[in-house]
Amino acid sequence: MSDTLNRLAEVLEARKHAAPDSSYVASLHHKGLNKILEKLGEESVETIIAAKDAAVSQDYSDVIYETADLWFHSLVMLSALGQHPQAVLDELERRFGLSGHDEKAARQPSA
Repeated sequence: MSDTLNRLAEVLEARKHAAPDSSYVASLHHKGLNKILEKLGEESVETIIAAKDAAVSQDYSDVIYETADLWFHSLVMLSALGQHPQAVLDELERRFGLSGHDEKAARQPSA
């Protein structure tokens, strides 16, 4: 899995400063972070709708497709912020063996 993420990160980085008309990713970067975040929000909503539909229909093809779009645009966002997907994988790895309740409590400010 991380090979795919690494390959995609390389492509995203290469297209980050390319001419806006050369690729979709380059055009997003040219439009700036707000446009990237707008697309990420759209993909989030589309993924939620696809998941709700899949729960009824038991056809998961759209939710897989929309999740791929969501992940892709998340990676574009990370690229725009100068972050590599490995940082997310490292964070997920850090959480193994840690209760979700404990992890969430650790993020809460003390009262």
